[in-house]
Amino acid sequence: MNWFKDLPDDICKRDVPLGPLTWFKLGGPADFLIEPRTETQLSTIVRRCQDSRIPLHVLGLGANLLVPDEGVRGVVLRLSRGIFPDIRFDTDLVFAGGGFDMTRLVKTCVKRGLAGLEQIAGIPGTLGGGIAMNCGGRYGEIGSAIVAVRVMSRDGEIRERSRDELRFSYRHAALGDDIVLSATLKLQETDPVALNNRFREIWDYKHSTQPSLGAPSAGCIFRNPQGHSAGQLIDRAGLKGFRIGSAFVSDRHANFAMADRGGRAADVRRLIDTIIERVAEHSGVRLEPEVKIW
Repeated sequence: MNWFKDLPDDICKRDVPLGPLTWFKLGGPADFLIEPRTETQLSTIVRRCQDSRIPLHVLGLGANLLVPDEGVRGVVLRLSRGIFPDIRFDTDLVFAGGGFDMTRLVKTCVKRGLAGLEQIAGIPGTLGGGIAMNCGGRYGEIGSAIVAVRVMSRDGEIRERSRDELRFSYRHAALGDDIVLSATLKLQETDPVALNNRFREIWDYKHSTQPSLGAPSAGCIFRNPQGHSAGQLIDRAGLKGFRIGSAFVSDRHANFAMADRGGRAADVRRLIDTIIERVAEHSGVRLEPEVKIW
């Protein structure tokens, strides 16, 4: 059944391969890939999914995602068009859509001399995805810059949620099933030259210690357990370079799972499960995946 035959063909497509839309470059097709341009269109889609019990997934830039080889049933939403990648500035405030590219956001703010996002330099994805997982690293997290987030619930209702309400913590924001439409961020006006130097320092460090941004991976594959580094635990278990089929552990940073071009998502999944078991056997610590697995 086509529940979305009334939508324009350029917004709703059937049987779209998802692999090319992810950083892993793996995975099968979506029954429906829908890219709404307006909040009204988005509300119609999510209400219809709710009423008809159609599975609904939200896809950003696919930088922290593993899609199964058999594909995804139901609807995959992508906020990549219309108002969702918009941005505007008002002194030290930034108003950006949930579909805005985070790398572009960081670079734009640095160029304007607005500090507060340089700490997430080198982390790919959309703003919505970055907020949902409170992306960050050793230098800080995106949650520290958030003032408020406009969201849409799965019944199509829109409301604003404050930073306090979102309760940002390590790789987590209390969004539930809400979809990020846009966010307000408060930054600090500063010297653009000094800020750019700081940005380059963080960017260069990440590029010297991690696989290339263009490599087929999904960034750090596991959360850091409290008091531990996931990468160090994996390395100490002797798993750097370990391979299962087309998937392998990076020999540059052990918390990066990589995949050969044309590989299989099932191999990555088996690699993740094996790492969890081997690290538990070696250190007694059970790792939890940071990557989303559909």
